[in-house]
Amino acid sequence: MAKPPRVASSKENADTLANGGHMACGSANSFAGFNAVAGRASAPDSPLLKELHKCYTAKAPRRIAGSSDEVSARIREAERTMSHSQQDRTFTQPITGITVFFMSVFHIGAIIALFLFSWQAFALAVLLWWISVSLGIGMGYHRLLTHRGYKTPKWVEYALTICATLALEGGPIFWVATHRVHHQNADKDGDPHSPRDGGFWAHMGWIITGKVLQNNAPELLPYVPDLRKDRFHVWISKWHWVPITGLGIVLFAVGGFPFLTWGIFLRTVVGLHGTWLVNSATHMWGSRRFQTRDSSRNSFWVALLSFGEGWHNNHHAHPQSARHGLAWYEFDPNWYGISLLRILGLAWNVKETSSLELQPPALPEPESSRGDSRPESFPNVFPKVRRERHLTDELQEVATKA
Repeated sequence: MAKPPRVASSKENADTLANGGHMACGSANSFAGFNAVAGRASAPDSPLLKELHKCYTAKAPRRIAGSSDEVSARIREAERTMSHSQQDRTFTQPITGITVFFMSVFHIGAIIALFLFSWQAFALAVLLWWISVSLGIGMGYHRLLTHRGYKTPKWVEYALTICATLALEGGPIFWVATHRVHHQNADKDGDPHSPRDGGFWAHMGWIITGKVLQNNAPELLPYVPDLRKDRFHVWISKWHWVPITGLGIVLFAVGGFPFLTWGIFLRTVVGLHGTWLVNSATHMWGSRRFQTRDSSRNSFWVALLSFGEGWHNNHHAHPQSARHGLAWYEFDPNWYGISLLRILGLAWNVKETSSLELQPPALPEPESSRGDSRPESFPNVFPKVRRERHLTDELQEVATKA
């Protein structure tokens, strides 16, 4: 039997990242190695599945070296790069016709809904917006399936997943894998939706142009060995369009075009842009509590539109924490929902962080150690950050021991 391709060790990947390079996970050989290892993870107590989400550890961040004037100049240059890309990547990629068609239909339907207003339709839209974006995307796809910030009974996990499919953001395999890739390569080459490729690209250009990775794309599979071993998640990833289609038929039968346009088109468009603003706006504008290696920001207005996902700098500093709003004034309905599940006994092993505590300052690293002329972070009053350990790095470490 042929020997499986060699998977790079976690130390090799750490050395590569320290020198401003990329992990070995981007190579075809390592993808093949991941698939080989993931194939042995069918048992619930397998080492790979046990270790899959232990992917974040505390590390001192790299500080921006140089005088305060030099730092300020580099920050301004980075912000210009993030906010005013000279050539947005969207306009260099071919349009994906089928995606643009459906996006256009939904946006036109949202405009038509404004002329078919009724309080019943409005209330229905708000309810379905909360179900799909808060219960589904925030609590389900993001904080449960992607980061495993808490545990639930399987029926709750599956119910939240079905709610998420109503947001028209794809199946769980695509969504979770894409987001794990984002955390691995945040605001660097390989990030699926970084504003460094243009603000519009980060918002929706990456969806409507080029070749968007599909549920069964080989590049995605190594990032979701846990979901690939779950028959329900495999099935719903293939048929994720069925729940929202069935819901649309029911709404039209019950309330005609007002229910259809408000309950499907308008609330879906609002939900999509709320999620996309997390990808774009919270990497461009807002405050920074933590000095992370990416450009993540905290945004109150994005948090309002996404049920708490706008506290993005908090999240990138503590990715596995189920709580994103770390201060009392940081509005986080998704966290309130998880807390309610815990009170009802439907959530346990809920991961929280006491990350508002000041940490000792980290020593600056030599300029030559970064290998990238672009600033990777912005200074702030919290000089140390709990930084994520890359998901793939952890998988490789487990694979090496297997």
